[in-house]
Amino acid sequence: MADISQELLAGHLFMQCDTPNQNAFRPLPNGFSTRLCRPDELPTWKYMWAQGQYMEFINQYYDKVYAPHEDEFFRRCTFAVDKNDKPIATSGIWLSYGKISTVLGFFVLPEYQGQGIGRGLFSEVLKSAECPVYVHTHPIANKAIKLYSDFGFKLITDTIVGYRENNLQESLPYLQEVLSDKGYPALQTAKANPALLEAALLSEFAEF
Repeated sequence: MADISQELLAGHLFMQCDTPNQNAFRPLPNGFSTRLCRPDELPTWKYMWAQGQYMEFINQYYDKVYAPHEDEFFRRCTFAVDKNDKPIATSGIWLSYGKISTVLGFFVLPEYQGQGIGRGLFSEVLKSAECPVYVHTHPIANKAIKLYSDFGFKLITDTIVGYRENNLQESLPYLQEVLSDKGYPALQTAKANPALLEAALLSEFAEF
């Protein structure tokens, strides 16, 4: 694989799903279940979402976006847990800017990836979501991009979304290389819905 800059890997990508692909939905594997994150587990959720590396940013983000609506956060933030009730993955649907449905911090602990847990968890949270649903992601999250694509999410082609540049065009060669025949041909693109572009301009601080 050609050398890829960290700047590119961390670039901004945006996806939208107007109608979920029902064929992608799967139950969680045996021994795993879902439940809401409890208030005392907030540090666990932050650490999981930050992958233990970006805690300062996550703390600031939580204080800005979620803390003002903390009760709602704990009604939406969902864990997949093992048979011992240990959180091993997280996701949810958030109402960003008070206007649009967005994916809330999707992540699976590395040692549990590739077992269908992320797909099962995302199936659970997406089936009750009000569409369209939007997600902000990065090229480095290519496995998640494939998963979103399976569920009917399309890569947004607009060059700007809110106050952020969309790095789709420069990311496509990398995605083609890492996804290859495992998902790249199935990626779809679309112009952003006007509702997304309008909502994303409501605050210079990105809420998804």
